[in-house]
Amino acid sequence: MTIDTIIFGISAVVAIFSAVMMIGQRNPVASVLYFIVSLVAQAVLYVQLGALFLGAVLIIVYAGAILVLFLFVIMILNLRGSEDLGTGSPPLSRLTKFLVAGLFVVELGFIVRNSVFSNVSTGVVNLPESFGSVEEVAKLIFMKYLYPFELTSILLLTAIVGAVVLAGKKVLQDTEGTGSEKDNVKPPAKEVKS
Repeated sequence: MTIDTIIFGISAVVAIFSAVMMIGQRNPVASVLYFIVSLVAQAVLYVQLGALFLGAVLIIVYAGAILVLFLFVIMILNLRGSEDLGTGSPPLSRLTKFLVAGLFVVELGFIVRNSVFSNVSTGVVNLPESFGSVEEVAKLIFMKYLYPFELTSILLLTAIVGAVVLAGKKVLQDTEGTGSEKDNVKPPAKEVKS
């Protein structure tokens, strides 16, 4: 086994484990942190493919900007999950979790058996010289996939505006329900001139 295969295996396991843990977390902040770990592991895989630009974009744009935005939205909306870890899951939920985990282990066993213990040699795919370069990515984003790219940006903008509106309504409801001291103060009486 070469060092590239070892790095690939470790990165793939970390990416899959982090993605599963991201879905399984009750606390949204921990879920976002696992998502960051998964994106960094995927960036390592892109770098191994020779797509340095895509790996850097994955870390800078997604892990550096969008996930920080997710954290801000979670903290603005106060969506911290329940921290009480003493309560157990319902029996059906536990059974489902163990069943899905078992299926993943069986699938992983088939993958390892077919890739490591098979007699078929998996050759390295020869990629084009410009694979993952800035020019190729720009051609795809701004020519072939321009409309989906712009629609995604509009969708993200709509989600941000919606989160701010929801947070503003919650803050407004909280301040209306408390009955601040300003509400209890009577306006001064008008002086009557004689």
